[in-house]
Amino acid sequence: MEILIKILQFILSFSLLVIIHELGHFTFAKIFKTRVEKFYLFFNPWFSLLKFKKGETEYGVGWIPFGGYVKISGMIDESMDTEQMKQPAQPYEFRAKPAWQRLLIMVGGVLMNVLLAVAIYIGISFAWGETYLANRDVEHGYTFNELGREIGFENGDKIVDIAGKPLENATMLLPSIVFDQASYVTVERDGARRRIDIPEEAMARLIESPDFAAPRLPFVVGEVVSGTEAAKAGIRPGDTFVSIDGEPVRYYDQYREVFEARKGDTVRLSLMRDSAGITRLITLPVKVSSEGTVGTYLARLDKILKLSSHDYTFWQAIPAGIKRTGSEIGSYFKQIKLIFTPKTEAYKSVGGILAIGNIFPDYWSWEEFWRITAFLSIMLAVVNILPIPALDGGHVLFLLVEVITRRKPSDKFLERAQIAGLFILLALLVFANGNDIYRFFIK
Repeated sequence: MEILIKILQFILSFSLLVIIHELGHFTFAKIFKTRVEKFYLFFNPWFSLLKFKKGETEYGVGWIPFGGYVKISGMIDESMDTEQMKQPAQPYEFRAKPAWQRLLIMVGGVLMNVLLAVAIYIGISFAWGETYLANRDVEHGYTFNELGREIGFENGDKIVDIAGKPLENATMLLPSIVFDQASYVTVERDGARRRIDIPEEAMARLIESPDFAAPRLPFVVGEVVSGTEAAKAGIRPGDTFVSIDGEPVRYYDQYREVFEARKGDTVRLSLMRDSAGITRLITLPVKVSSEGTVGTYLARLDKILKLSSHDYTFWQAIPAGIKRTGSEIGSYFKQIKLIFTPKTEAYKSVGGILAIGNIFPDYWSWEEFWRITAFLSIMLAVVNILPIPALDGGHVLFLLVEVITRRKPSDKFLERAQIAGLFILLALLVFANGNDIYRFFIK
């Protein structure tokens, strides 16, 4: 059932994004009285799942779910309809329109994806507001994985800044280091500030370390698994562990280390328990399992640390949505830059259909669905504006050259560029989906 929910969310989101993108091209084409021969969701070689004609345009749904298209008369596109280009140009054709009109037709799809993201972020801000963990509220510092400790971080370090820039949102610690390729991080340790240099060669490993850092948390019990040693001992949700065998142990990561080292042993766990407004210290004998656990789960983050939240009126949500869209666009351009920087090895993290589909949760949440859809809309806009022939950005590049030089590239040149672009896109698709397959079956 969970996988079906993922697939349904992916299809719904992807279909919306494709339709909105192609609607951008379609709308500007209509504004400038340019004929649109086809408007399709998904590709339809040989046959269509559904089609009908209204006016001069055929609308339909193809059977290959990798995108969609509008076929505009007099334009060299992925259909490679060269026969039409051999005929004299007609007033309703794309090639007969002024360069500025053709430019707007081509950027229409990207523009619509950006506007969709803005609209979604406005809606999210208004409906759910904004909740995040501020770095200033990570009062116990952070814990770091093996790579982080290898670089020089220590559990309990508090982040002061990243290459001189203050960190506001705790979840942006790793993205801020990676996207900006920060050379150092300033931390506070034992009341003193220290500079931790980030080795250039570590950047590639950081990209593949989503568990690089996490807020350091006291062990507040969120759930006790029925039938486990913790349940038998009488541990309850809400209890806070404070010591083991009389030795003060404060944090969740420390308990994990102790339990790992004491597999099979019975330990005396001291904990603080609130009951009827009274806090009591209780000590219970608990046996550690052979897996190094006692049968408890940590409480949710919002039950342990203070989360920052902000509610927006509708009018406040508009600038908030615009600002968030701009921030996400900037972040995604930084990711694209990393992919084309070989030393970071970010290209290894590029994913295809499986990776995108896996972004969606295995449960239904409208907030998550719209948040992911907004991100994918930005991703589609940024990727499409890249100056690669066969993408919107390739057409825009040639149109800008035409505007600047006042010379239009020949149809033969555009045909060859389109073919080259299609090969590039095919190679990228094979590479991205090959990465998915490699990670799924081999890693």
